[in-house]
Amino acid sequence: MGWAAPAHLVVGRGPAVRGRGGVSVRGVAVGRACGSGVRDRDGARGVRWDGGCGGARRWGGTGLGGGVTVRGMRCGGCGGARRRPCGGGFGAAAGGPGANVGRVIEVRRSGDRYRGGEPAAGIESLHAFSFGPHYDPDNLRFGAILACNEERLAPGTGFDEHPHSHTEIVTWVVEGELTHRDSTGHASLVRPGDVQHLSAAGGVRHVERNEGDTPLVFVQMWLAPLTPGGDPSYEVVHGIADSTPYAVPGAGALLHVRRLGPGERAALPDAPHLYVHVVRGETGLGQELLGPGDSARVTGETDLAAAATGGGPAELLVWEMTGPPQG
Repeated sequence: MGWAAPAHLVVGRGPAVRGRGGVSVRGVAVGRACGSGVRDRDGARGVRWDGGCGGARRWGGTGLGGGVTVRGMRCGGCGGARRRPCGGGFGAAAGGPGANVGRVIEVRRSGDRYRGGEPAAGIESLHAFSFGPHYDPDNLRFGAILACNEERLAPGTGFDEHPHSHTEIVTWVVEGELTHRDSTGHASLVRPGDVQHLSAAGGVRHVERNEGDTPLVFVQMWLAPLTPGGDPSYEVVHGIADSTPYAVPGAGALLHVRRLGPGERAALPDAPHLYVHVVRGETGLGQELLGPGDSARVTGETDLAAAATGGGPAELLVWEMTGPPQG
């Protein structure tokens, strides 16, 4: 039985697609079996592993002979001094040395987010996924997550009444106060340390504004529901503790908040899929270093920990998901 790449195997902004003899990932093609060396495909941005990853050819300063990190993704490789043994990296054809292709940490940098909003009007939006006019068919979702937006609102600005449906919307305030009102009669102030959850269900309209006198910064995450429709609901959990995950059962997901002191280390959940967003500080995650606004899409990792590495505290939002990533 031949090997086929899962749709979620990604590097940069594109999912894996099937190629001749293997898969093509954002200019990188990987062959089915191990041990026949490498050849460049499209200049500095592409390599083709025709038979896998034997040999000691270097590309972009990274040895391909035994494991590789390519635009934030770790490949196990299978020769030389490897990061991870064969069977923990890319798979092989029947009879080859392993078919576990699921262990991936894909890092996305804050500077690569799509910029939106109306900066001249005091509204700045940074989008981690395809959003509105910023359409990227290769970056529509990861697991249940459809959007992870960093929003910055100057005093007196905000988003006037607008509709949502069939979406679970979770908001984390970083600085300032968020004023929220919706068409079901809810009105609230959301402050740092609070988790706000609006289940749009069959349809709801709401207003989000900064009615304070200081800048407002918040992270808003949209999740796809397991079952569309139903009645909208709303809640705010004030001052959520790190030890208390927030469940969004309608999306099959759990939100973990991790606030780490300087040098502190915390274990992350063992789950098929994690989405990690760095709110503030510098964080070590596996072999990766993440800064504010960076994120990681994690598939199949276990015993993973995060550590505050920049000499100061760090704050993370971690989504634990059990369903397969899509899009």
